[in-house]
Amino acid sequence: MATEMHNLSDYDADKVPSGKGYKVGIVYAEWNSDITHALRDGAINTLINNGVNVEDIKTICVPGSFELIYGATQMVKSGKYDSVIAIGCVIRGDTPHFDYICEGVTAGLSRLNVMYDTPVIFGLITTNNLEQAQERCGGRLGNKGDECAVTALHMMDRVW
Repeated sequence: MATEMHNLSDYDADKVPSGKGYKVGIVYAEWNSDITHALRDGAINTLINNGVNVEDIKTICVPGSFELIYGATQMVKSGKYDSVIAIGCVIRGDTPHFDYICEGVTAGLSRLNVMYDTPVIFGLITTNNLEQAQERCGGRLGNKGDECAVTALHMMDRVW
């Protein structure tokens, strides 16, 4: 569903599973920190508001979005987390660098979901400009971090 048609922070709390007893890892990129820190904080607040103890949330910062793959891999391989949320922001520039980073991160995080039994939640926002990123980290379209946390709660609650 297009973000323009759905606020990223809107969810029915009655339909979200409790996070009580779950441990969640969050790896976030320092690049575009005004955006990624707001996304991280949104995810943390949503997890706490839905029952995850603050002590059961571990955050790790990596330099950029490409490094999310390594950070998420290490968190998954540690076996300490019931879910890992990867948060980053890539804003289109004048070179194809945007395309390479977006494709690489998408492929890397997707591969983790196939290789391991820990759900890795895709929290990379990819926008054409700074304004679009701001709209998705607590602006008029809500906070993608909230949406990622809700997704993690649903995935941890699934019985496979």
